[in-house]
Amino acid sequence: MSLTKEQIQRNKAQLEADIVQCLKTLSAGGLILYPTDTVWGIGCDATNAEAVKRVYQLKQRDDSKALIVLIDSADHLDHYVVDVPAIARELVDVAVKPLTIIYEGAYNVAPNVLGDEDSVGIRIPNDEFCHRLCERYGKPIVSTSANVSGQPTAKTFADIDPSIVQGVDYVVEYRRQDNTLHQPSNIILLGRDGTFKIIR
Repeated sequence: MSLTKEQIQRNKAQLEADIVQCLKTLSAGGLILYPTDTVWGIGCDATNAEAVKRVYQLKQRDDSKALIVLIDSADHLDHYVVDVPAIARELVDVAVKPLTIIYEGAYNVAPNVLGDEDSVGIRIPNDEFCHRLCERYGKPIVSTSANVSGQPTAKTFADIDPSIVQGVDYVVEYRRQDNTLHQPSNIILLGRDGTFKIIR
């Protein structure tokens, strides 16, 4: 069923209002619950170690497990990865599904975001909401599935555990009613020499 002109305008207004509130929350070191290009996610400023710590606590997750971050463009990879292999941009360009690439030698993000070898998983979302949010925030944003560690990933907003909803500082209204089922991203580990391994 197609949307009416009024519904489209309402959706645009809601998207903008949510982005404004997310920007305020992220800037203040808060946590957001937001729709991504994959599943609903818990987010925070990926450069703020205290905010990242709160994400781990909310998910009841071991902080030795790295977190994925979102940025708006492959042009900004150099801001967060010391040596970006040339093939990285090609992989991003040809990806049909959402793709997270794990890079070695990350910097300019909070230490507790990183995995082994100072690695970081970065995804560049095509989703309108996420892309706009990342573009306007200008810093990487954590994106981790909105579930307690060990529990199933929530497929829709309605499936999210109430403790997660209550544990963040802002919950996005946009797309709450969307029951489209989304899958987690594909994940590739990319070595400094350009070799890669498919993780998921």
